[in-house]
Amino acid sequence: MKEFINVKVEKKANIYFDGSVISRNITFQDGAIKSLGVMVPGEYEFNTDSKEIMEIISGKLEYQILHETDWTLITDKMSFDVPAKSSFKVKVLQISHYCCSYIE
Repeated sequence: MKEFINVKVEKKANIYFDGSVISRNITFQDGAIKSLGVMVPGEYEFNTDSKEIMEIISGKLEYQILHETDWTLITDKMSFDVPAKSSFKVKVLQISHYCCSYIE
């Protein structure tokens, strides 16, 4: 899907790691929430409350889920799941646009 229709977009951005990761929350008519964002090259760690699906729209990064030892390469149009109450690390190799879906 290239665009979302009939959504609410928060005006204020979520800014992490001194501006290296920036996203905006969008809410769908059914109450589902996603965030759309951009990450510049670097290494970052995120914590999760709910399950997340991270879709990489464009870019290139490696990720590692909590308690895993291997890093997995991911590029354009690929995604990965993150369990609830967990964390994951990313090594962003190229500017990456992403869509994060929060699953309740």
